[in-house]
Amino acid sequence: MSDTTVVMADADPVRTLQTDALRVQIYRSAAGLAADAARIAHRFLRETLSRQRQATAILATGNSQAAFLAALVELGDLEWSRVVLFHMDEYLGIDPGHRASFRRYMRERVETKVRPGAFHYLEGDTLLPLSECERYGRLLSAQPVDLCCLGIGENGHIAFNDPPVADFNDPHKVKLVKLDEACRQQQVGEGHFPDVNAVPQYAFTLTIPMLCSARRMLCIVPERRKAHAVKETLQGQIAPACPASILRRQAHCTLFLDSEAASLL
Repeated sequence: MSDTTVVMADADPVRTLQTDALRVQIYRSAAGLAADAARIAHRFLRETLSRQRQATAILATGNSQAAFLAALVELGDLEWSRVVLFHMDEYLGIDPGHRASFRRYMRERVETKVRPGAFHYLEGDTLLPLSECERYGRLLSAQPVDLCCLGIGENGHIAFNDPPVADFNDPHKVKLVKLDEACRQQQVGEGHFPDVNAVPQYAFTLTIPMLCSARRMLCIVPERRKAHAVKETLQGQIAPACPASILRRQAHCTLFLDSEAASLL
């Protein structure tokens, strides 16, 4: 049996459940999860473009998103020239060529592959961080956001809304935040930095209300290291102590888990 056949066989959820307003789909493998989430995102964008001139999407970075993004850009029959893209966070002070830069991540994995109509980037190395928040916020406000594809961090964050700075009623679209220790350790664990001292202390992030304002949300969460955060998201209190718990109030969101991420449920 080929790898493609295995992925196709796994690209259907083996279990579905509803937690408050949130639909949850659990897959046998991370590859199957990525393939099905990509198919759903692709279909949503095609349907959106059939009704309107342009589609707008926010994408997440990180190791957990790589397979999903690879599957998405490989799917054909989508007019990417009519799609406007944003990303949801970036380190303060980081050069766009740095191996951990989210601008570099998106350029290499998405922009150069599909050539969207526009890809708006957070300029992490700006000299005026607060002005950058305002600039990016204006770009986000220029049109409704159709699709938000996000993940969940090991500390339960969404984008860089770590527990100490998460605000479910944040009045801003973009803000500058101090990263908590667990978040910075995750960046080391994923291989982006040699040690925690090399991880920037501050970063730009889209806020929780901004992420949730999208018409459709797909939350892609593979891997066993996310299992505790998933358990807290679905079974703990809906509170900033686990920022991802807000997804349980989003009826327009689907949470995609593989068997390892769902292992504590």
